[in-house]
Amino acid sequence: MVEYEAVIGLEVHAQLKTRSKIFCGCPTTFGADANENVCPVCLGMPGVLPVLNKRAVEHGIKCGIALNCSIAETTKFDRKNYFYPDLPKGYQISQYDQPICSNGHLTIDGRKIRILRAHLEEDAGKLVHAGADGLHGSDYSKPDFNRAGVPLLEIVSEPDIRDAEHARRYLTELRTILRYLDVCDGDLEKGNFRCDANVSVRPFGQEELGTKAEIKNLNSFSAVERAIKFEIDRQTALVRSGQKVKQETRLWDENSGKTHSMRSKEGARDYRYFPEPDLVPLHIDRQWVASIEKTMPELPEARRERLIKDTGLPNEIAVVVVERQELATFFDEVLALGAQPGTARAFLDQALACYNKNTGYTITESIVTAQNIKDIVCSLDSGEINTGTAKTLMTELMESSSVGDAEAVDIPTVIKQRGLAQMSNEDELRSMISAVIAANPKQVEEFKAGKQKVREFFLGQVMKQTKGKANPKILNQVLDEELAK
Repeated sequence: MVEYEAVIGLEVHAQLKTRSKIFCGCPTTFGADANENVCPVCLGMPGVLPVLNKRAVEHGIKCGIALNCSIAETTKFDRKNYFYPDLPKGYQISQYDQPICSNGHLTIDGRKIRILRAHLEEDAGKLVHAGADGLHGSDYSKPDFNRAGVPLLEIVSEPDIRDAEHARRYLTELRTILRYLDVCDGDLEKGNFRCDANVSVRPFGQEELGTKAEIKNLNSFSAVERAIKFEIDRQTALVRSGQKVKQETRLWDENSGKTHSMRSKEGARDYRYFPEPDLVPLHIDRQWVASIEKTMPELPEARRERLIKDTGLPNEIAVVVVERQELATFFDEVLALGAQPGTARAFLDQALACYNKNTGYTITESIVTAQNIKDIVCSLDSGEINTGTAKTLMTELMESSSVGDAEAVDIPTVIKQRGLAQMSNEDELRSMISAVIAANPKQVEEFKAGKQKVREFFLGQVMKQTKGKANPKILNQVLDEELAK
């Protein structure tokens, strides 16, 4: 049986974080009433002229640098003609043959994914369909043009992706980069980070590409992954049965878990591109690019490598920490205050990450400060408190409970006032252990008979008497000595 491989390319539309639209002064505020943020320019009224937003260009250049692209010395805008109800002008101002960024790449899990281009364009509006937004029972759709004219950067990958999981990792990394650059919120639910997937299949070893289908309506990374998997299976079944795959645009249906045909897929010729007559070509000065490059933050890949090298953070944990920029920044602040990397890493991973997973909070949404964490970690490292006490303090801080306002809390003082320091006096612990052993002769006999689990009973009894404050290292050492008698 012939084996087939998938060939996947992704087109990402990232809304750029500017206060005004790309060709007019209308605000880009999300959530405004329908058709509130519009003007004659973004509505395409006769006689109006577009004016290019400089900040949108800066964001585009910044993204291009981060994606290892070549930044064009001269770029221009073009008219892309198509007639949809949510496109008020009847054409979209985009970029065709001279995009602002080209020939870049991202490396994901050791595999390079080439980026063909990243170009600037204006977003279209959207349609609110019957059954939504108060249109229950109606038989029409309502156009909302607030989104029309919002600046977009369309990032087009080469067909270098071979499976759905890798596609998801690429999108996750791309969104993380855009968030680090502070040029896009990356919120799929709000539509400011959208993805279309081009999927085809071909026999293994064949160079020629198969016929592709474009999948739209992907509003989550999970949807992207599942839609691609479904489409690979659908196309593979077609070619194995001797049928042909149609070049078309398909919609992902979240409820059925399937893609459905929407329309035939247009090609560049169908869009009848021609240079936008109302915008002159843009010449990008190299000094401007250099000045933007100087403002670049440490990017996710470099941050992961640094954390792994400096702290011994496992790669899989580094990926999770760095993806959440606020947690990575917080971690850096804790280390800068003097906490030992190993303990800080383990503590944040086991305590903070677990707590955040259970509650949905991020560290920046709590009242916990980097100084709080540093003090807890240092107290743990010095042996003043044990792991259980450290986790208890952390939980109380996250929940704003009895320790009060974290900004005003001095952890060493709290430890002293509440008697939280662990018991490390060997003689005192030996006396307690001897008493527990003497009070439980039956369990001693079971232990000496080979039931090793009984040892946990003795540990529990001593911890109960010390209210969890016994030094685990000393406790275990003395307990073994006493049980060996």
